[in-house]
Amino acid sequence: MMLTQHSLTLLYLLTCLGQNAQGSEIINGKKVPEKLMRYMASVQSDGDHVCGGFLISEDFVVTAAHCDKQNPINVVLGTHNLKKINDETMRYNVTRCKHPDFDNVKSGNDIMLLKLSRKARLNSNVQPIQLPKTGMKVKDKAKCRVAGWGFTKTGGKSVNTLQVAEVSIVDPNECKKKWKPQKVDLPDKVICAGGYKTKKGFCRGDSGGPLVYGRVAIGVVSFNLAKNCEYPNVPNVYTDISKYLPWIHKILKQKHC
Repeated sequence: MMLTQHSLTLLYLLTCLGQNAQGSEIINGKKVPEKLMRYMASVQSDGDHVCGGFLISEDFVVTAAHCDKQNPINVVLGTHNLKKINDETMRYNVTRCKHPDFDNVKSGNDIMLLKLSRKARLNSNVQPIQLPKTGMKVKDKAKCRVAGWGFTKTGGKSVNTLQVAEVSIVDPNECKKKWKPQKVDLPDKVICAGGYKTKKGFCRGDSGGPLVYGRVAIGVVSFNLAKNCEYPNVPNVYTDISKYLPWIHKILKQKHC
């Protein structure tokens, strides 16, 4: 069922992946209309989708650092349907700029920039998304959206058509409390949204996608509960982009890692 423009505006904050979930899809989401979320990128290896990502300039796509293990070699821009790809115009080879302090998702810093081999062709199907401003804070329970081509259920498979789901921000203290029984001390610089008190969230294959608030990408899909996408369980975890702006802007300015 197609979403209305108004509904999509409310949904604009959801693209996250889960702990140990390398490249996930959206749980209980809906198809994204072609002319919306034009910043979405499919991060690929040998022609297969492995993670999500999002365009932030003509030269760079953001994804999760843990996606580096999938050996991504290019990204696809300009289509919501991965069966409809023109390799000459939509596929871009990339150079990976993984955050230097990343070790694993549980320790944080799960963010990576992908330098495109040539400038992206900005048009009616391809447009970058805004980054948050320094110090930007989003209120608890604020409506966001996450999107991706990942699994639609635990143990499922990726989809060809981009899906989006609405998720709400979870209070950070409550999020930490819910992860404690899992013997996980949440890293600093993360945002929690979806997967908790809701049946919506991200799954395997959605990693690296954006958590969108309004028209701003505020988070990067990082991890969930051990690839378990049978929600609700514990909150989904995203990298907080606002905490990495100096590093991002430095790379964008120098145009290399």
